[in-house]
Amino acid sequence: MKTPVLFSRIKERTRLLLALARLPVARLRFDPALGAERVRRAHRLFTRRHVRYKIIGNKTLGVALIDLRAFNGQPAAYLATVKRSGHAGPQSKKAAARGYHLRRIDRNQHIDAIHAIHMSSDERQGRPMDAFYHARPDAYDDEADWESHGVFDADGRLAAYCSMARYGNFVATDQLMGYKNQDGIMYLLLSAIVCRLIEEGEVDWFMYDTYLGAKPGLRDFKRRVGFQPYRARYLLG
Repeated sequence: MKTPVLFSRIKERTRLLLALARLPVARLRFDPALGAERVRRAHRLFTRRHVRYKIIGNKTLGVALIDLRAFNGQPAAYLATVKRSGHAGPQSKKAAARGYHLRRIDRNQHIDAIHAIHMSSDERQGRPMDAFYHARPDAYDDEADWESHGVFDADGRLAAYCSMARYGNFVATDQLMGYKNQDGIMYLLLSAIVCRLIEEGEVDWFMYDTYLGAKPGLRDFKRRVGFQPYRARYLLG
């Protein structure tokens, strides 16, 4: 690599890291009472060195979060923040008007339907699908405090799903995918989950991975759902 190009990339990454370092701080607590080994394993994953940016933790800078406490237990207060055209509110209404609906699911009862979603496109966000998703699992080993939700079309076909885990004062998505269309199904999926978490009032934060390394389209999608970038400080216990 030529020296000017190398310096340009170093400068760009340095500028990015400095911007991320100025982000507001979210204190995310792992609670071993939810399953000591599972929670400690997740803590190690979230705090290990980042694959590309070795000087930071894996999920510490630019973490995509929604502060659920900000809405005082009122889903309508959240929906008011995503009511602009193209954001989660109008997109969710569009999906509902086209017959889509959401319900909690057991992934083991929808293995073939989930695999069909995985195989419906060779790439996501401009990247080839990870080989992990090509293999059809015999069963999902969902542990305690793990849940999944699915969006179904008017004919009852699973069109999108989200699996997520509760670790303490926050819930984090694990797998999230749907058929590619313009019906707003992914907005319906996530906004409905956010509304339920706000209404239940059992956790403070909802996490959808990070902004760091995400393609512009995915970052914009997260923003339209209401996620914002934070610096995460993790506590164990």
